[in-house]
Amino acid sequence: MAVLVIAEHNHAALNPAVYSLVTAAQKIGGDIDIMIAAQEGGKLAEEAAKINGIRRVLLSEAPYFAEELPENLAASVLEVAKEYDYFLFVANPAGKAAAPRVAAVLDVAQISEITEVVDAKTFKRPIYAGSVIETVRALDPKVVLTVRATAFDAAPTGEGKAELERVVPASPVIKVTFVRSEQVKSDRPDLQNAKIVLAGGRGLVDEAEFAEMGNLADKLGAAVGTTRAVVDAGIAPNDWQIGQTGKIIAPDLYIGFGISGAIQHIAGIKDAKVIVAVNKDPEAPIFDVADYGLVGDAMTVIRELEAKL
Repeated sequence: MAVLVIAEHNHAALNPAVYSLVTAAQKIGGDIDIMIAAQEGGKLAEEAAKINGIRRVLLSEAPYFAEELPENLAASVLEVAKEYDYFLFVANPAGKAAAPRVAAVLDVAQISEITEVVDAKTFKRPIYAGSVIETVRALDPKVVLTVRATAFDAAPTGEGKAELERVVPASPVIKVTFVRSEQVKSDRPDLQNAKIVLAGGRGLVDEAEFAEMGNLADKLGAAVGTTRAVVDAGIAPNDWQIGQTGKIIAPDLYIGFGISGAIQHIAGIKDAKVIVAVNKDPEAPIFDVADYGLVGDAMTVIRELEAKL
């Protein structure tokens, strides 16, 4: 039995979620290889080779991988598919775009957003915005999975001595053309990898109040997030959105200011180690999942915290 972990990266370093995928792969069992598709992937391969428990690092290099099209990634995975029984992708937009293409060509059912490996063929995944956990069993000979990385600890590094194997890349897909990419740049930590996250809801009424929360976040070295309602209102950018249709996070500390706790938002924060809720409504649903709760005005608490720091 062999498992292939498809490694996402930013061309300079592996996505931290890759380490969690390795942990999920170890729970499945068998030999574990990592595949890297990059324009120049030498340093990425060196990083991957140090992860404990990895047998081989497959490196596929081609100029067109600079554009990160899921069609090209899927085609390269399929080039080596006959050697593997499992294919693990990160459950994020990039992984969700590539994994179905692999599953379709292999003619197997994809299992999405797994949060637990019960055994080599049985997995758990959330449905209905995380209010129900579904247990599913794969019946196909090959299994394509997207993995919710926040549900698995990162695999350790330092003792890994994986072999490097260069793979001839597949021909580029010509039916899809790369147009442009737009990246949001910020001095704050990445929302999905931050240790501390401050999130504001409709209890913060405008951009000025979100800016004040941002000042507090900067003092704490925290990332900033919000709810879909705030994004839809145009108060905060899309990349701040946390929840079922936003980003799934698992920080050491999450503090929600003025967030009521809709189930769609809770689905994105339930893996946080400590959840703190601040809301002036003592009946707010977020208090049901919070480790610590404070009934009070969100902005008053933000200003008092900032004054203390």
